[in-house]
Amino acid sequence: MWRELLPIGRNRDSGGYRRYAWNGADGECRAWFKEQAEGRGLTYEVDRNGNQWAWLGDPAAGDAVVTGSHLDSVPDGGAFDGPLGVVSSFAALDELRGRGVRFAKPLAVVNFGDEEGARFGLACVGSRLTAGQLTVEQAHRLTDADGVGLPQAMEAAGYDPEGIGADPERLARIGAFVELHVEQGRALDLSGDRVGIASAIWPHGRWRFDFRGEANHAGTTRLVDRRDPMLSYAETVLAARREAELAGAVATFGKIAVEPNGVNAIPSLVRGWLDSRAADQDTLDTVVGGIEKTAREYADAHGIDLDVVRESFTPVVEFDHALRDELGRLLGQDTGLKVPVLGTGAGHDAGILSGSIPTAMLFVRNPTGVSHSPAEFAAEDDCVAGVRALADVLEGLACR
Repeated sequence: MWRELLPIGRNRDSGGYRRYAWNGADGECRAWFKEQAEGRGLTYEVDRNGNQWAWLGDPAAGDAVVTGSHLDSVPDGGAFDGPLGVVSSFAALDELRGRGVRFAKPLAVVNFGDEEGARFGLACVGSRLTAGQLTVEQAHRLTDADGVGLPQAMEAAGYDPEGIGADPERLARIGAFVELHVEQGRALDLSGDRVGIASAIWPHGRWRFDFRGEANHAGTTRLVDRRDPMLSYAETVLAARREAELAGAVATFGKIAVEPNGVNAIPSLVRGWLDSRAADQDTLDTVVGGIEKTAREYADAHGIDLDVVRESFTPVVEFDHALRDELGRLLGQDTGLKVPVLGTGAGHDAGILSGSIPTAMLFVRNPTGVSHSPAEFAAEDDCVAGVRALADVLEGLACR
């Protein structure tokens, strides 16, 4: 399965992946998922929001155990973020069938659409729509860099956008959702463990900073006469690093758009997107508030107009304690070992769904901690350990 997925959407120059929602590479990944489902005799379906499901047992029976993740990527992302969870889910099902277990509950593997938000700027669109955390009106307003709206993109890919929206009936069928994911950090590498259990997802969000100045000639305009928004933006980037360091949080300006974007032109507009995350809400508010305060001071000093818009936000997610403890019990019952429990600053579909159904996460060791990069990696024996851990969990939840 891994070898089949590896070439899909890979950029030859960067070595990273460009699997964006509803593009050609995404379509190939979705076709692969359908083949995996049908090849195992599973019932395949696509829900109203474009999420893919592969069912073993009757979906309408209720109290189903669901596992899976996503197949899309960030721009030039790595091979493991998302796909490891989907591949491991199918492999865990194969493992359970090899063990000859009898399923007492329906089991499903899911591929949630547009988890990374690389095309339309909002993460976890598929799961947000399903959970009712994104309205139809909001979804219809989402556009990509070329001005293509989400409904048009879905329709071009062969899906009906008219039916998107909250799906409480589907969520009511699910008793537990367990998502396996490569760790996006080095906690497991430092502790020497192959697999860990998630405790919580830090609160996090995305803010757009629009610095508006005055376009002018780069060679003839005196420095004192300039209203250059790039200066205010650059100072804000440095301020974000300082605020994050002081608070023990993280803050990143990772995306920028400049107008008119000419080498010999002073910009009229610099638009930067801030991603910030912290262990608790108060700390995050302090960091983002400090960044905005400093940005406005710099903008005022340079004669720049500034607008700050919060484009998305996810509060702290505490995974279901009972389910989390059950995962720890299931994974330690034969060995007596205590599986490490760790928090994460990365958002996931499991976090979005946690407000509607019991959710939990397993992490697989990442020896470098690198993620959202072509250098993202997990060793094969650790991936196999993740599959076996997921199989143990699914057996405990769905087969007894």
